[in-house]
Amino acid sequence: MQDVLDPAMPFLAPILAVALAVAGGLLASWLLRRIVLRLNRNQPALRETSRVARLPLRLALCLIGVRVALGLTTEDAEWRRNVDHALQIALIGSIAWLAIAVLLIIETLVLTRYRVDVADNRRARRLRTQVILARRIGVALIAIVALGISMLTFPAIQALGAGLLASAGVISIVAGLAAQTSLVNVFAGIQLAFTDAIRVDDVVVVQKEWGRIEEITLTYVVVHIWDDRRLILPSTYFTTTPFENWTRRQSEVMGTVEFDLDWRAPVEDMRAELKKVLATTDLWDERVGILQITDATAGFVRVRILVSAADSAQLFDLRCLIREELVLFLQQEHPTALPHVRLESLGAASLGSGTTGAANSADTAAAKRPGKVSAADEPSRHPADPHDSQLFTGSIEAIQRSKAFTGPGEEVFEDRDKSIASQN
Repeated sequence: MQDVLDPAMPFLAPILAVALAVAGGLLASWLLRRIVLRLNRNQPALRETSRVARLPLRLALCLIGVRVALGLTTEDAEWRRNVDHALQIALIGSIAWLAIAVLLIIETLVLTRYRVDVADNRRARRLRTQVILARRIGVALIAIVALGISMLTFPAIQALGAGLLASAGVISIVAGLAAQTSLVNVFAGIQLAFTDAIRVDDVVVVQKEWGRIEEITLTYVVVHIWDDRRLILPSTYFTTTPFENWTRRQSEVMGTVEFDLDWRAPVEDMRAELKKVLATTDLWDERVGILQITDATAGFVRVRILVSAADSAQLFDLRCLIREELVLFLQQEHPTALPHVRLESLGAASLGSGTTGAANSADTAAAKRPGKVSAADEPSRHPADPHDSQLFTGSIEAIQRSKAFTGPGEEVFEDRDKSIASQN
């Protein structure tokens, strides 16, 4: 019996050692995960996200144990060198996998601390954009480094690498010229992430399309259009082409509703109706709500309503609501204010008595011309609250608003002139 077991001992020892190494690796991975969860028990999100790293951690620890076990129980032979080389490559891949899983865990833990489903989420959206791009860059670097290290384990490739390094100058020039467009997009994506020009969930207008920034990658940006289409643009578009960002500093915006009406349009009644509509809706943020006549040419009077809302989505609904309510108001209460096209026909008798008719018209107009308006009648011609009809004048808020559009001021220009003179 002893004679039968002695030849089998050289094979049983490595098998037992490998089995113990695998068991030890599984036990070590379990203990390590329990310790990490115990130390971070105040973070419930870690328990869910740590499952991503469970499999690569087990694989890496088991491979380390198997390599150590084979090194202690076997002699240096050709088969062992081949197996060890395969285990080495697998270990490099498992460590890279584990590093990527750790990046995913860090990303999840960072993002769970900042919520984006709140009203003021600019900081959270900025951090989300930067963390996602940093994680993608890290994943790409880890994959490249792991592939390079694996290739260097082959002696033939090591010699080839030495030859390639000797001609690295020519190769870098050729690669740079070939990948110029891709590299420009990559650098543009990094620039967008860390210069805070746009963030995920920003409301933008690009190529006459209104939508939200849905995803920012290293090479392109996905814009979710309001009608559920996706507009995919290269990263260089946002670094070289002007675009509108409606949530760059704040989400509050203003919008207009315009009507082309007859000259008999009841401006004061429309202004009163506008107040009623704004008072009965939660879409209005109570900042701006005015009605003005901005044009009176080509046979029509252009009435413009300027309102404000908390964000662009509510502004769109508010504009539609005001348009619907005022159209119904004009149809029911003032149908004469709706646009009319007038045609006048002049007969022969009218042409013959043109001078007399003109004189009579002039007399009639003179008879109907109002006299001087007294001070008591003056308030009836103008709204009681000037802020209702004036955007940049007539109230303290309007004057403060106008200062935002008057430039930096004389003091700033004087300081600039002094600094330029001191430099010269």
